[in-house]
Amino acid sequence: MTEPRFPKIRLILVGDELLSGRREDKHMAHLIGLLAERGLQLGGVEIVSDEQDEIAAVLERSFATRDIVFCCGGIGSTPDDRTRQAAAQALGVELALHPEAERLITERCADNERAGRGSGDMSLPENQSRLEMGVFPVGSDIVPNPYNKIPGFFIRDHTFMPGFPVIAWPMMEWTLDQRYPSLHHQVEWVEHSFIVFEMAESRITPALEELERRWPGVRAFSLPSMGSGRPHIDLGVKGDPTEAAEALSYLRAEVQRLGGELNP
Repeated sequence: MTEPRFPKIRLILVGDELLSGRREDKHMAHLIGLLAERGLQLGGVEIVSDEQDEIAAVLERSFATRDIVFCCGGIGSTPDDRTRQAAAQALGVELALHPEAERLITERCADNERAGRGSGDMSLPENQSRLEMGVFPVGSDIVPNPYNKIPGFFIRDHTFMPGFPVIAWPMMEWTLDQRYPSLHHQVEWVEHSFIVFEMAESRITPALEELERRWPGVRAFSLPSMGSGRPHIDLGVKGDPTEAAEALSYLRAEVQRLGGELNP
């Protein structure tokens, strides 16, 4: 985002399994794609353990911003799922069974019974446990779940979803399209880059600094490649389309002036 009136969009990932390497995150790349389709950008990512106090501390800081946040993981009903409780703790509110969530979870249990997968009797312990997944911080709205009806929740521009991509990704898309359509394609933004050979990064750094001074709406980036293959730098600019085009021309000219070899 290049304008202050636009909130930053961030992603919070909850789970010890991510920190231990037992699972690899797939949400970040998918969210980046969803945002790009709507002319938006991801502004930050944070991973936190399953410890309730740690989640609450991260969320307390997050709720204090005006950011739009997607939080994946920890909203199930097992003891290691503590995100719902942490969100209530961070907001200083109680937890309560959401009436619409209760209705949807009851429907899901009835669906299971009709399919021969359990009972729709909501007094059974396993179904009482399922209802726990509809216990949200007071003041929350539900986030629809087209996969199995068990909803996520939304409060203070934070959307809370399970860690399963098949459930979380439709929730992300629904939230972007139903809650934030006014933000889509409101900021024109482009990214250009090219490959440079035979140049040390330190030689082009002054030009990158000068570029950002001349074109305040543009950010430069330099991504050197190391290891196997011919050493090179992926140089580029991103930001306002008009300024970015001017800055790109300047950067290419500086590379050539300094003796760098551009890719064909």
